[in-house]
Amino acid sequence: MGSRRIEFVIAENPPKRLDKAVSRDVPEEASLSRTRLARLIEEGALTVDGAVVQDAKARVEEGAQIAIDVEEAEDSHIGPEDIPLEIVFEDNDLIVINKPAGMVVHPAPGSPSGTLVNALLHHFGGNLSGVGGVKRPGIVHRIDKETSGLLVVAKSDAAHQGLAAQFEKHTVERYYQAVCYGVPDGNDPRLRGVKGASFEPGNILKLTTQLARHKTDRQKQAVLFQGGRHAVTRARICEGFGNPACAALIECWLETGRTHQIRVHMAHAGHSLVGDPTYGGRRKLPAKALSEEAQAAVRAFPRQALHAAVLGFEHPVCGESLRFEAPLPQDMADLLAALRQ
Repeated sequence: MGSRRIEFVIAENPPKRLDKAVSRDVPEEASLSRTRLARLIEEGALTVDGAVVQDAKARVEEGAQIAIDVEEAEDSHIGPEDIPLEIVFEDNDLIVINKPAGMVVHPAPGSPSGTLVNALLHHFGGNLSGVGGVKRPGIVHRIDKETSGLLVVAKSDAAHQGLAAQFEKHTVERYYQAVCYGVPDGNDPRLRGVKGASFEPGNILKLTTQLARHKTDRQKQAVLFQGGRHAVTRARICEGFGNPACAALIECWLETGRTHQIRVHMAHAGHSLVGDPTYGGRRKLPAKALSEEAQAAVRAFPRQALHAAVLGFEHPVCGESLRFEAPLPQDMADLLAALRQ
């Protein structure tokens, strides 16, 4: 495997620590994240004025000559697979995909192939600068296997670092569309009594809890109020269905992004998603509230009715504001058509 040498000079008023000074001054085109630079220092790949320095906390002066030898990215152990992708946007730094329901994002013991990463490796065909020294797409967020919709993936270290920072700061715009049982209305006294639930102006339901892995079922998340990770979901009603109303199309947006967050939060509020096998069960709808066709469509819906419809963020390299929308997939559009009958 070949290597490349990156050389530059530490500019004026450098941070006291070597790793921070190098991170500030390394040329942008080198596409090296802070994490990757820290590892290169530790591995002895960096010299200061010709001498190898492996202490990230070492002091460095203005004008110091820095050289970093970077091994070219190695091939990933994950194999490319020719799987069709719906590409919404792509440039040299990132790609935005409209993921179909049924596709896992990243290989795991239960899903070693057929994943989004396998498909992306084939799509890139080796034209990938790599993340963390490996020619692999940078997965900065995921959506569940049976959730459809928009996902952004980094193609370089620099893009991966920039996107990850935005997700960490919760500045990424993410809106989901979902079909739930019942109607999450602020006038419902039951809902106002749910711990962690409150309403904001505009009849917006706000759910604020902690989330953690379920104690007995490792595939599930559980709502907690001590311990776990802070999670905030907001939801508003777009359309109600039935007479009396017994289901709704809702729009949800995330302040935090936790595993299964919308699904577990809506179930906690008593408004689980139609088709959700983990949190929803098969709730019985009032016999005459909906047509027989609508009842059948709800019963037969094979997955959680959840779609990542909007994704907005700042381009991690050029700074441009990007915003993408993905229309409802056919199965959810058909479900809504049946509910509207």
